[in-house]
Amino acid sequence: MKLSQPIYQLKRRAKLLARTDTIPLHQALDRIAQEEGFSAWSLLSSRHDMSAPSMLSQLSDGELLLIAARPGHGKTLLGLQLLLDAVREARSATFFTLEYTKEQTVKRIHALPEGEALGDRIEIVTSDEISADYIIRHLADAPKGTVAVIDYLQILDQQRSKPGLPEQVSALRTFARNTGTVLAFISQIDRSFETGGKNLPDLRDVRLPNQLDLGLFTKACFLHNRELRLQHVA
Repeated sequence: MKLSQPIYQLKRRAKLLARTDTIPLHQALDRIAQEEGFSAWSLLSSRHDMSAPSMLSQLSDGELLLIAARPGHGKTLLGLQLLLDAVREARSATFFTLEYTKEQTVKRIHALPEGEALGDRIEIVTSDEISADYIIRHLADAPKGTVAVIDYLQILDQQRSKPGLPEQVSALRTFARNTGTVLAFISQIDRSFETGGKNLPDLRDVRLPNQLDLGLFTKACFLHNRELRLQHVA
């Protein structure tokens, strides 16, 4: 989708809108994004013009991606957009969620560009049994290049009957490498980030109630106030 103006001009419009309507800048940015056909500024900024590659095009088969933000900053929508991009490329796409019902997920997908047209091709899994073993069994016969989003990292081991987070992520990393599956994990950011003075969080801000080597991930995407950064981890 081509934008009506270069992204820097859209940002100027948003700043003017924030002043004239006396609203927070992030709300103004979202309003401008919606005029351009995106449900959130974070999605627009990740695909801001025809030459900017989608996030999926920047991921290789077998990668583990971390999508991290504070609540309300677009991390789930970005994960769902990644799945829509996979569907558009005729890839298999699965959303594993311990957070949302199927109905809630469908509503969020339909709010995205092409969500109503393509969303039915995303498989939605809402079982309370979701864990590394469950995901590996479920995707055992999936074709190479399959994309799966896991919602969300910090509750994979919430049930004591499930293995610890390091064991689960290690198993999923091995599975992804062996099968060429792309796995994206939605992740929380610690609230202390908001008092740190940074524009965007980084790996040091990922909320980890249980110890985990973040070097198990190959790339990380951080969002805040509708800005986005994708970076290499390992």
